[in-house]
Amino acid sequence: MPEVTPEPRYFRAPENVPPIVRKVQCQSERGGDPHLRKEWLVTNGLGGYASGTVAGPVTRRYHGLLIAALPSPFGRMMMLNALSEQMRLPDGRRIALGGEEWINELRRIDAIANLVEFRLENGLPVWVFDAGGFIIERRILMPYRQNTTHILYRLLEGEGTLRLGLRPAAQFRSHDAPVSVASGRPADLYVSGDQYELIAGPDKPRLRLQLYGSRSAFTADRHSATLVYAAEHSRGYDFVGELHSPGFFRADLEVDKPVSLVASTEGWETIRALSPRDALNAEQDRRFFLINGAHREVRTGVGAELVLAADQFIITPVGRVEDAARSRAAGDEARTVIAGYHWFTDWGRDTMISLEGLALATGRRMEAGWILRTFSYYIRDGLIPNMFPEGETEGLYHTADATLWYFHALHRYIQATDDRATLRLLLPKLRDVIEHHLRGTRFGIGVDPADGLLKQGAPGYQLTWMDAKVGDWVVTPRRGKAVEINALWYNALRLCARWVEEEYEPTQARKYDEHAERARESFNRRFWYAGGGYLYDVVDGENGDDASLRPNQIIAISLDSPILHRDKWARVIQVVREHLLTPVGLRSLAPGSPDYKPKYYGDLRARDAAYHQGTVWTWLLGHFIDAWLKTYPDRRAEAREFLSGCETTLQEGCIGNVSEIFDADPPFTQRGCIAQAWSVAELLRSCITTAEREAEEEPEIP
Repeated sequence: MPEVTPEPRYFRAPENVPPIVRKVQCQSERGGDPHLRKEWLVTNGLGGYASGTVAGPVTRRYHGLLIAALPSPFGRMMMLNALSEQMRLPDGRRIALGGEEWINELRRIDAIANLVEFRLENGLPVWVFDAGGFIIERRILMPYRQNTTHILYRLLEGEGTLRLGLRPAAQFRSHDAPVSVASGRPADLYVSGDQYELIAGPDKPRLRLQLYGSRSAFTADRHSATLVYAAEHSRGYDFVGELHSPGFFRADLEVDKPVSLVASTEGWETIRALSPRDALNAEQDRRFFLINGAHREVRTGVGAELVLAADQFIITPVGRVEDAARSRAAGDEARTVIAGYHWFTDWGRDTMISLEGLALATGRRMEAGWILRTFSYYIRDGLIPNMFPEGETEGLYHTADATLWYFHALHRYIQATDDRATLRLLLPKLRDVIEHHLRGTRFGIGVDPADGLLKQGAPGYQLTWMDAKVGDWVVTPRRGKAVEINALWYNALRLCARWVEEEYEPTQARKYDEHAERARESFNRRFWYAGGGYLYDVVDGENGDDASLRPNQIIAISLDSPILHRDKWARVIQVVREHLLTPVGLRSLAPGSPDYKPKYYGDLRARDAAYHQGTVWTWLLGHFIDAWLKTYPDRRAEAREFLSGCETTLQEGCIGNVSEIFDADPPFTQRGCIAQAWSVAELLRSCITTAEREAEEEPEIP
């Protein structure tokens, strides 16, 4: 096996630039609510990832050291679940890192190392352990756009040589499959020199393993064990699964002799192209340039952390080979946005809401264009896809708002780049989108000729962003004329009118302005709920007009072309601030409402019943701040204060990231996905919009 020797740093980033560091207080997290355990996440720019709890125990079906993003029909595959990490000290004692009882075989362990520090260093996780007086550092990284994970160990302090033992364990399956899935016989092990391969079948991806270290060796020693996944248990899913290990690696660990394990589904040429130290240097280099390419307001502190978090969501969709072929033929590259880790794929709505924060605020304007052009290919009957299911190439189109958010995202992109070529390329498709909405398209989406407002709804479908569904039960159907759908429709009409006037002639734009004016007049007449001093959530719904106090109305102010008359802005903001604003986002329903749920917890039905019935969503905070600054442009400092609670969440949940949702009542516990694209994107964007303006500053991202 190859030994690790000191190598020169080849990358270009200045060595005297201190890293962005977030340290986390280490404490025991055994027992109690598994969702309250701190977690970490590393991604690879393909949708693949590695993730786990800071303390070590595997609690989710998604926890593993290599979840590879593979072409369809595989999708994302769990390839390496866990490692047993044991140190044999010079005096013969055996000490384990982590502490998973099943895999560490505690009958052979004298003690478990003390975790003395966990930190993110430029977004990458670093653990420091005290193993009987020996101080050991562990790092995990994934080279960009490779299905490869490097686990690196260094001895920082201690006299003598440690013998490090690493036992890999795997259950090859879709990352979303139940942990109880029948795994059959253990994968076969094939060895060629210092190269090791685990093969579960002729049509399955292969796990390739290689150890870098001094006096390294491998012992074939099959071992199987049962693992209980506490978080899956609490969520009402299968929670008992079997893992298999082919044997264990060994190597000497000394102060000047690190050890690294590489796990990959790539070919051996790709794996061996980068040594572990080269891979670490290259990734540190890449992250340095990510931060320095972002808007200047987010190049330090929390802003820089959010830039690194944003990078995790912009991916190359390797599962859809056709995307890459079409894009490259046109001189582009295929890009999309993962809506959230662990279980979301790319969603049209989430992508368009997130685009400005993830790509424009971070200086990744070329990739923003790629994303917009990639999605344009999938426009069908005037709609972009709501989502792409895992491992599939065709999208699902049950959404009334994703396409309208597409207009918003394109507008912000054109403002930032003045890319008129892309506008001219897409404008015929956008005009066709408008025509489909005017005459009616799928799922009952279409303009009501009686008032010019956009209606939507079809039995069994959830078409707005409030899309929870359990079996046949659509929790918040919102069929009829929803407030934010009509705000987005008006904004899209105004944008289309402007673009057509700029690229063609004013007479062709006139009809879009006429439809917009009619919609605005009807909206302000129909949606104002005088009894509460705010906007109806839905009018002409299945049960009449719905006066539920929800945050969707804020979008009637926040968009570039606000549909709500200015004289109502302050009152709406006052009501939303009083009843819906929390330190981490906006409640989805006001307390006191009959359907209000203060906590998101329990099995799938219980969770989805609370998903949009009070549960707090961080992404809405960005639109609340936009509406606030439009109404109170001289009260920017107050707008900045609205972000203070969100910044503290980087220390909890998934460290350095922002969760999908939070409980509706204090202490606003993180729930749902541990890392969500639009949560990160809107906080990042808001860090820029709320920054104090300087007279000579660079042009602001709109």
